This record gives sequence, C-alpha cells and structure tokens, in this order.
Amino acid sequence: MPFAKKPQVFSAKINELTLGTGDKATVLGGQNVFNLYSFDAPIANRPKIGIDVSDDPEQPSEGLKAFYAGCNTLAERAKKAAELPEADFVCIRFDLADPNGENKSIEDCVSDAKAVAEVVDKPLVVAGCKNSEKDADLFAKISEALQGKNILVLSAKEENYKGIAAGAGLAYGQKVGAESAVDINLAKQLNVLVTQMGVNGENIAMNVGSAAAGYGFEYVVSTLERVKAAALSQNDATLQMPIITPVGVETWGVKEATATETDAPEWGCQEERGIDMEVETAAACLAYGSDAVILRHPVSIQTTAQLIAALM
Repeated sequence: MPFAKKPQVFSAKINELTLGTGDKATVLGGQNVFNLYSFDAPIANRPKIGIDVSDDPEQPSEGLKAFYAGCNTLAERAKKAAELPEADFVCIRFDLADPNGENKSIEDCVSDAKAVAEVVDKPLVVAGCKNSEKDADLFAKISEALQGKNILVLSAKEENYKGIAAGAGLAYGQKVGAESAVDINLAKQLNVLVTQMGVNGENIAMNVGSAAAGYGFEYVVSTLERVKAAALSQNDATLQMPIITPVGVETWGVKEATATETDAPEWGCQEERGIDMEVETAAACLAYGSDAVILRHPVSIQTTAQLIAALM
C-alpha cells in the first residue's frame, strides 16, 4: 500500500514582523507550518540571520580579529559586518555600557548607534549591556535617536519591560524584543504584559532564552518547540510572535570555543571549534522554532545560510 503523506498545515500562523525600511527591510515570521517544514507548505519568509557586533573591540577568535582588522570603531565594524551578503540584519551590542565594567555612558552609546545608522543600510537590532535598569534608559534614548529606522531592541525583561515598552515601543514606534528565561509560561506572561502596556503584538519578537549546544540546551529546544506548537496548533495569539535567538554571544564563551590548542590539543583547531559550536547551535535553534538567529563569525553565517537555502 503506497504511503500517502498528509501535510501538516495550520490555520494559525506566526506574525510577520518587519525590521528596517526600504529595499533592505527584512521580515521575520509569517509561516503556518513548523520551522523548515517546506515539504508541508511554502514558507512565506525564510529564517533570517543577523551578525553580532559589539562595541568592545576585543574579539573571541583570530578569525574575527582578521575579519575586523583596521576597524577601530563600532560603526566601522558594523559597516564591515553589513557587507557580508548572507547577513540580513546587524545587531549592535553595548557590552561596554555595563555598570560593573567600563560603564560607558548612555550618551556615548547613543552617539555610536547614530554613527552605525549612518553607514549601515541593513536593519538594526540593538542589544544592551544586560543591566536591566541601564538598558531601559539606553533603549529609550537610542530609540529616540533612531526614530524612523524601525529597529528592534533586545531585550525587554520582567524587570524593565515597562520602561522599554513605553520608551521604545510606544513613544518612538520601535520593535520590542521580549526576553524570558527558557519557560513557555514566562514567555507568554511577558508577551501579555508588554501588550497590556499598549504595544501591538505584531511589533514584538521573542527571545525565549538561549544557550550553547550541550549547556542545558535541551531546555532551550523544548521551550522553542512548545512555543511554536502552541502558537500554531492551539492558535495561541500570545505566542505567535516570531522568535529571535542570540546564538553567537553564548557559543563563543564556552570552553569548546575558548580553550586554546595548547590547553586542549586533542580538541583540534580552536577557530574551527568555535565555528562548529555556533553552527550546531544555530541549526538546532532554527529547526525547533527560531525565526532568526544572531551569529558572530562570517564562516558560521555563510554555513548557516547554505543550510537554510538547502532546506527551503
């Protein structure tokens, strides 16, 4: 008896979220099938890839040092990153603004963001310093300075969502990233809270949590899968926001990427290890629910783009 395949297509779909403006704008989400299930139905918008650029000039690998050689400012690095054809958007990260580190001023961060916007024509995602209080102020000021650029700020958390929703989403019309800690109920709750502030659900992206493969990653995969299943099979509007996952910031900090060849000669080339960790984690995130991943290494981005193209 011949096998008759039954496509799994849902009446519900993931919201479409547009980043940037003009010809270089990019759209996340929009599909009514599970991630990469192009054999069930055409996928409206392929998964997107962002390139992560920090204001900290230090790079985690020799390959990245070579890639950004001669780039002395965040704007110069962002411009170089945007030239990578496989990168759909640029994520600028203000690591140096951390009050427990260099405590770079918000004014300097805003100046840097404006400089980036002047030289980069691709959509921008802005990530903070992981200090909830400072990030709320930082995102509001950058959202004001880049009004009309249609940026996404990463991320609004339970501790600071009110300030970010009001300052970035409502006052200046920017897209809001809602970051929760690897739990479907927390993700849903935060989305509800942000929308109750007045932000349209179609202007929200989710970061439901991230980790490098092998580092509690099964919880990330489980959460991605459950969120996407609830959004599509249960038509849960509170979970139909596209998912964006910062992968590079996680994978380039684990021992497989940081251990030198002197310390771990049996593991082989350090550069290749970091790239492998980044690609493996990105592939899993895309397979289980992420509509976009943010990576650091050009080779990782090129490899992930080839994977997406082969599956579409």
